[in-house]
Amino acid sequence: MAPLVQSWAGAYVKTPAAVTVTYGAIGSGGGIDQITARTVDFGASDAPMTPDQATACKSCLQIPWALGGVSIEYNVKGVPNNLKLTGPVLADIYLGNISSWNDPAIAKLNPGVSLPSTHITPIYRSDGSGTSFVLTDYLSAVSPDWSSKVGASTQPTFPTGTGAEHSSGVIAAMQATDGAITYSEVSYVAADHLNAALIANAAGTYESPTEKSILAAAAVGTTRSDGTIKLVNPPAAAADAYPLSSYTYVIVPETSPKASVLKPFLDYAVGSTGQAFGPPVYPALPSAVASSAKALIAKIHS
Repeated sequence: MAPLVQSWAGAYVKTPAAVTVTYGAIGSGGGIDQITARTVDFGASDAPMTPDQATACKSCLQIPWALGGVSIEYNVKGVPNNLKLTGPVLADIYLGNISSWNDPAIAKLNPGVSLPSTHITPIYRSDGSGTSFVLTDYLSAVSPDWSSKVGASTQPTFPTGTGAEHSSGVIAAMQATDGAITYSEVSYVAADHLNAALIANAAGTYESPTEKSILAAAAVGTTRSDGTIKLVNPPAAAADAYPLSSYTYVIVPETSPKASVLKPFLDYAVGSTGQAFGPPVYPALPSAVASSAKALIAKIHS
């Protein structure tokens, strides 16, 4: 979500507040580590902190400030955009059970598409990543095999494939490898003109991460015990929902020496002005979520 934060920062410095905000896209794991060490004023993550991370962060708040999705991109010579995949097939690709693009499991989902025998090279994030968490949380929900062998994590042990650091790294590796498949936040698809898969949701509808499909997932999100909201693999009743949708959270200490300047910026980001920068890539927060975010921001003090 770096493009969105950079848009906020560029606009916010021109407001009467005239505060400069510097944001580095170092991955969710790095962001959590740095805010825990208090070497930055806030961190951001698509993954909720684990209980141990939350304890180590010492009274950090996890505030939803953006809504988005994880896209599945591929680079296969001769294969068109919008190849159809299901969660179990995607899990089998990353488990190494499906290793060629003309595998019957992929061909069955894509009648009429000429699929080559090209070897599939799964590419994954080697650094701690909220994007990896969203992917593996989803795969854990739809594949018992994945759930028992790998599970959901910001830095899972992928059984097969090639690792690269940061979203820019996995995209570059995919673009350089015929037969590659990877995942990233959705903003990279349009920016880099990438081929992306349609993913089947629980209703059996094949969806891409559009503003409409992400909002459909948000409409049926479930709240976790830590107050964060789970959107992956929404129920079949949400027929138009994209199954790899997620919130991104800004992580802020409840007690901050920068509270007087940090709180107005966060209010700006989750408010109507800040959220207007997001669509269609990052749909505006639902009003109830924006209200709860503002209530959490109000708790920050010096």
